[in-house]
Amino acid sequence: MRREITSNGRSRAFINDTPVTLPVMRSVAMRLIDIHSQHSNLLLSKHSYQLRVLDSIIDDKNILKQYSEEFTKYKTIKDKLAKLKELNQRRKTEEDYLRFQLAQLSGLSLMENEDVELEAEEKKLSNVNEIKTALWNSEELLSGDERSVIGDVSVAAQNISRIGHIYDAAKDLTERFDSILIELKDIARTLTSLQSSLVDNPSELERIQERLSAIYSLEEKHKVGSVNELLDLQHSIENQLAEIDNSDEEIVELEKELKKQTDVTVALAQDLSKKRKDAGKRFSETLMQLIAPLGMKNLQFQIKFDTTELSADGIDSVCFLSAFNKNQELMPVEATASGGEISRLMLCIKSIIARNMKLPTIVFDEVDTGVSGDIANRMGELMREISEKIQVIAITHLPQVAVKGQNHFKVYKEDSGDSTRTLVKYLDKDERVKEIASMLSGEKIDEAALNNAKSLLGIN
Repeated sequence: MRREITSNGRSRAFINDTPVTLPVMRSVAMRLIDIHSQHSNLLLSKHSYQLRVLDSIIDDKNILKQYSEEFTKYKTIKDKLAKLKELNQRRKTEEDYLRFQLAQLSGLSLMENEDVELEAEEKKLSNVNEIKTALWNSEELLSGDERSVIGDVSVAAQNISRIGHIYDAAKDLTERFDSILIELKDIARTLTSLQSSLVDNPSELERIQERLSAIYSLEEKHKVGSVNELLDLQHSIENQLAEIDNSDEEIVELEKELKKQTDVTVALAQDLSKKRKDAGKRFSETLMQLIAPLGMKNLQFQIKFDTTELSADGIDSVCFLSAFNKNQELMPVEATASGGEISRLMLCIKSIIARNMKLPTIVFDEVDTGVSGDIANRMGELMREISEKIQVIAITHLPQVAVKGQNHFKVYKEDSGDSTRTLVKYLDKDERVKEIASMLSGEKIDEAALNNAKSLLGIN
């Protein structure tokens, strides 16, 4: 894994030379390395972290994944039900008004394009006399008793017909006159038919005008411009009311589904709780064994379990209780431990977690702050024991801890001009002796310091 940072502040991340995003790199890194610094001690005061500690050592790791999946289903159904109920409540407040609107719309028994047809009929009935006059005048001109168009055309056709046998061009004209006469006579019959079909009907005109008025009133009310749009609105309201009617049934079905999923989730939560309590007993026993050699033989430790409402963490709320002195009341660990005690406690907890989670690497960044002497030596020994199972990198200022490592790197700063560089150097055997002696005595290294360093490193 590597991250390249350019001079302009931009960066690129790579895993096995394949470009990845920073979130992907973080996700992978969390499965490869655990970094514990002084600030990490503050995590011990968080009950959520305490719960994570127990989850890291339970026997059945699959139950955590299984519970998470079932809780997600439970939460999805619960949220869906809540939203449906809220939506249904809002709809219920609008239901009366929707039904009123639907009654107005359905009461008219509207038909598609009805307004267009009614408007055309209204125009016809409003101008029936004018229309009939125009039709009669046209019919008279075509086929009246006195001189008419049809009569004149018939005479013209007869004249042309008489010369057909002596003038070939007249034959074509005869056929054209015949066609014209057929069309004119058909138009005349149509005019007669249209006249007979027209009736001055004031009552029908009044009915049409009243219906159009009702339609126009609804169109204006609903800000639409046609009957078809009113019909679309009617269908929309019908669908909304159908959803309201069906939502009650949907709510009942969802409530049944939620009850079933709740039972499944609660059962898993109870099983998970039992496994956590079993893990808590083992954790307490192991912790007491690990911490006793670190100068905390009077430590009392207990995990308090409280049952909570169903959540993503199950039904457990945990609290690490401790007492570091005799006859001291058990209290939350953050309220009773000093800085050095917290450091030792966290080291033991990290040791237990590391054994169970099997992380490839763990980094202890000055986890030994606040301790010295024999306790520091024992903390270093504990880190060495952890390193038998996973890789341990310890950043320390204590020689008792530094000598436990298989390899020793010195981190130091070097000034050059206007800049300061941080450097890392691998120490060989002789350099390591001098560095340990320096950690023991300071800048002035004497023979006693060197001999003491060799003794700590087990060098004759």
